[in-house]
Amino acid sequence: MTVREALARRKSTRAFLDREVEPQKLHRVLDAARHAPSGVNTQPWQVAVVTGDAKKKLQQQLEKAFRNGVPQAMDYQYYPLVWEEPYKSRRIECGLQLYQSVGISRQDKERRLDQWAANYRAFDAPVALFFFLDPWLQTGSYMDYGMFLMALMLAAVEEGLATCPQAALGEYPQIVKEQLGYAGDLVLLGGLAVGYEDPAAPVNSYRTSRLPVEAFTRFYPGG
Repeated sequence: MTVREALARRKSTRAFLDREVEPQKLHRVLDAARHAPSGVNTQPWQVAVVTGDAKKKLQQQLEKAFRNGVPQAMDYQYYPLVWEEPYKSRRIECGLQLYQSVGISRQDKERRLDQWAANYRAFDAPVALFFFLDPWLQTGSYMDYGMFLMALMLAAVEEGLATCPQAALGEYPQIVKEQLGYAGDLVLLGGLAVGYEDPAAPVNSYRTSRLPVEAFTRFYPGG
């Protein structure tokens, strides 16, 4: 498999088979991703791999907080406070595709709530990864982490695994840190659902659009 093929195959998967991920596969994915670049080789990533009973206990606490209306309080601001174009329209399109794929109308608030609650279970994937960052590190380390996450997802594709990067898994940081025994001052960036894709699930049937190269690139040819 080429890098280009892995990039094209990678997608955000939101329904997984009831099949455990082999530990050696997870290790190979992490072993590959550790080669991701970082400024002055800081390697700022701290990863928790959560499976089995530990995952069940944690996701129950997260979903309970969400359904009880506990306000989300991420350790950093992920999304803009005010959406402007063209990002506002892209966000709306993405949400419409998701809910249309599973036949949930805008008026069906209960099913929309249930669909969103699945975020806090990592979409019932057998594995959830959580990513932590020392609080005194700066914006460059967030950029480094992005490269590390992409490396993880591409390595997972090579292993036949599906993933979904999730900011939602960072929305209740204190619960996660308390359950997993991490220091309270660490920054919880979010998480990654990992498992085997359920190809029959309607929610996995759609793909979000991508801009052509010409839409986001300026070329400056030499003389």
